[in-house]
Amino acid sequence: MSNTIPSNLENFSRVKFYCDTNRCIECHGCDVACKEAHHLPVGVNRRRVVMLNEGVVGKETAVSIACMHCADAPCAQVCPVDCFYIRADGIVLHDKKTCIGCGYCLYACPFGAPQFPKNGVFGSRGAMDKCTFCAGGPEETNSEAEYHLYGQNRIAEGKVPMCASMCSTKALLAGSGEEVSNIITHRATVRGENIPNAVPNVWKTAYGD
Repeated sequence: MSNTIPSNLENFSRVKFYCDTNRCIECHGCDVACKEAHHLPVGVNRRRVVMLNEGVVGKETAVSIACMHCADAPCAQVCPVDCFYIRADGIVLHDKKTCIGCGYCLYACPFGAPQFPKNGVFGSRGAMDKCTFCAGGPEETNSEAEYHLYGQNRIAEGKVPMCASMCSTKALLAGSGEEVSNIITHRATVRGENIPNAVPNVWKTAYGD
C-alpha cells in the first residue's frame, strides 16, 4: 500500500466534504445517519457537529466535521505500520487488520477524525476507526467482511456518503472538488435573489442524475 498520491491526479478530481455554514442548523442528522448506517459502537463518532462561538449572539455557527481526506494526510505520515492508503480519487482509507491502535494518527489529525473504541474492563484501545467517505475498506467490495469492519460502501453503488444524503438543508456537500465548488459558487452568486430554483435543493440538481 502506498501513502502517496499519483502525480497526475488533479486537485479538483479529489473527493471533498464541504459544510456550508450558512445552511447548517445543528440538527445532527448527519452524525446520526452515519452511526446508524455503519452500526458504529458507542463512543465512536465518525462525524461530529460542532457549534462555534456558542452563546455569542449573532455569531454562533454550526459546522459538521469528519475526516477531510487530506491530500497530504498527516495520519498516514505518522502511522508506524503503514496501515493507511489513498485511493486514486483521494479517499483516505486504512486497514484495521494492520492497525495496532497506537493513537499516533489521532494526535496528528487536526480534525480529530481517528476514533478508538474502548474494549474490556480496563478500556484497552482497539483498532482505529474513522470516516471512510462511505467507501468501505481493503476487503472485497460489498463483502460481508468489508461491511463488518468498515460499514456500507455507498461509493461503489454510485451514491453520495450517507451523512450528505441525509442533510435536511443540503448544507453538507460531498463529491469531487469541481462539483462542490460549482454548487457553492452558484449559491453565492444567487444569494439574496428571490428565485425558487436558483439554489440546488435536491440531490439530482446538486450532483446530477
